[in-house]
Amino acid sequence: MAPSHVLKCCQRVLAWVPVVFIALVVAWSYYAYVVELCVFTISSTAEKVVYLVIFHLSFVMFVWSYGKTIFTSPASPSNEFCLSKADKEQYEKEERPESQQEILRRAAKDLPIYTTTASKAIRYCDRCQLIKPDRCHHCSACDICVLKMDHHCPWVNNCVGFSNYKFFLLFLMYSLLYCLFVAATVLQYFIKFWTLCRRKAAENCPKNELPDTHAKFHVLFLFFVAAMFFISILSLFSYHCWLVGKNRSTIETFRAPTFRNGPDKNGFSLGCSKNLREVFGDEKKYWLLPIFTSLGDGCNFPTRLVIMDPEQLTVSSQNEPAKSSGANQPFPTRPLSESQNRLLASDSQWVESGPEDENVKSGRLHHNISDYLIILFVLGGVSFFVVLFV
Repeated sequence: MAPSHVLKCCQRVLAWVPVVFIALVVAWSYYAYVVELCVFTISSTAEKVVYLVIFHLSFVMFVWSYGKTIFTSPASPSNEFCLSKADKEQYEKEERPESQQEILRRAAKDLPIYTTTASKAIRYCDRCQLIKPDRCHHCSACDICVLKMDHHCPWVNNCVGFSNYKFFLLFLMYSLLYCLFVAATVLQYFIKFWTLCRRKAAENCPKNELPDTHAKFHVLFLFFVAAMFFISILSLFSYHCWLVGKNRSTIETFRAPTFRNGPDKNGFSLGCSKNLREVFGDEKKYWLLPIFTSLGDGCNFPTRLVIMDPEQLTVSSQNEPAKSSGANQPFPTRPLSESQNRLLASDSQWVESGPEDENVKSGRLHHNISDYLIILFVLGGVSFFVVLFV
């Protein structure tokens, strides 16, 4: 027990290493830009003021959204998705998967769920002992089930899901703007210092050039780091913008959610405009602020698939025609009880499916590639400047 406890403590400490690394890089970039560039290098007062005002606006929004992404706890399913004590005991006693699924089907008949496993089984988490809502997955790093889980991000040491997905998108956007502004404004001084280095090496340095001070290293390295981070983050931000437009998570991109009629990667898509509002909310004045405005509760999601089932279409048109299409549904929405009962009462055999965890693992692939690119760029930059100045 003791070695296991020590190992977990070490893992928790090491998990903060990427966050500390980013914090140190950001702190250094603040010093390099404000002190070394604006104070010691730029001579024009007007240029200093303009640069400092815009820089601090982008810096504050970047740090604010980054902090919200890190410290916003992942949302977990409510108690209604947990098995009762009696059902839990009966579930643990049963050895046959069919009997266990019968217990889960009975417990889930009134829950707002549309999706199943690939083998048409109810999605159940043995670790958390609860029935998973739609788009919910268990994170092995956080050891909890996360609503609308997208991925676990090591750079924020947190799960990105329903509660902080908007913050994560804003973090990517403001980090891009921050890096772009820094790189664009530092570029002219980067060129001047670079030229100064080459002329000094040739012993042909005019006296009216920039002084050869310690600011040279900071300005040169600041441009390189800003440009490399911009290139690395741009692909990730573009990818998530595409996901928002399609109303998919990273996990759902690698494996489409399974509905009664089978897998459908666009099952939760309501059109680009409504997909955007589902993440950012109805009030556009809050879209660019890291304030939670996402629609819904993380458990119920409008789906366009209700109208694709003839039986559901008949019942929907008789009872509530306005709710038969996901594109016309208000937020949050709760699926029709008739649709739930028919979904869970399907004649298909309910067999426990195991490969869903592989879906979560494969969902990390794209983000791991971006992580490796950032690390390679940083290490390459450090090596380059070590060779340059040594």
